[in-house]
Amino acid sequence: MGAPSQSTSDKKATRDAYGEALVELGGSRPDIVVLEADLSGSTKTADFKKHFPERFFNVGVAEQNLVGHAAGFALAGYTPFASSFAMFLSGRAWEIVRNSVVYPKLNVKLVASHGGITVGEDGASHQCIEDFGTMRVIPEMTVICPSDFNETKQVIHAIAAYQGPVYVRVGRPAIPVIQRDNYQFQIGKAEVLSEGKDVCIIACGIMVSEAMIAVEALKAKGISASLLNMATIKPLDKDAILAKAKECGAIVTAEEHNVIGGLGSAVSEFLSEEFPVPIVKVGMKDSFGKSGTWGGLMDYFGLRSKDIVSHVELAISKKLK
Repeated sequence: MGAPSQSTSDKKATRDAYGEALVELGGSRPDIVVLEADLSGSTKTADFKKHFPERFFNVGVAEQNLVGHAAGFALAGYTPFASSFAMFLSGRAWEIVRNSVVYPKLNVKLVASHGGITVGEDGASHQCIEDFGTMRVIPEMTVICPSDFNETKQVIHAIAAYQGPVYVRVGRPAIPVIQRDNYQFQIGKAEVLSEGKDVCIIACGIMVSEAMIAVEALKAKGISASLLNMATIKPLDKDAILAKAKECGAIVTAEEHNVIGGLGSAVSEFLSEEFPVPIVKVGMKDSFGKSGTWGGLMDYFGLRSKDIVSHVELAISKKLK
């Protein structure tokens, strides 16, 4: 079995995978309904609408109503997928998500597009860098951010089979497709993309691709790095994290999210009680985004492979003190 690698030419958006997966599910699952807040072209739920118009519902620009309608469909025995931009689905509708969906444990799937700063030119108001935090603090909520197109399709099928509320973030830009052999996504399980002994990088979403590049750059420097794709931010794969903390003695987290409240915080909260080691976080350093190309913003805010490399070197230096 070959080691995972990235395609240099095959790039696809995770939001496109969401659209394709919905159509696949719609053909075999008559209980699947899709709800939208007037953004179906952007979230790619328009694909489902073309094939199953009788099970597609556009509630307009009203995310609170979107989530409330989804709760109603769940109570009626359907499996609703509700989508909008991450900023509005996790922010504007938060209280409805908490009290009308998660508290009563309804089988609602919230899939938010345009997460992180890779929304680009839409600017800071639409660049959601808080959604992992706001969603994972809700008790019993599942939070997922897949790494690429192929994993996203698996995630959507997996959450359709899972009974309970889930929040998934997908993205706008076309990003590298990771070439894997026999990979099967499981909720709450990390994927080991690289084995190393000097440091463990734990990444999610688009940062997995950047971390894969960083692993090779570190190898050229004589640094052996493990890499975990932590697509499920909640529940964390605590066994995998603990094993790598003990093996490597230093952790670097990487996420397209504020370093406060997201993946890095979740890993830190766990290890601070179980096995404290140096942890350095790559992410948005408690600042809002800006308007610009998504690639330019990744550079500007230090979310590239070279930034992961420098953070790894810092984490190792802390380990050696």
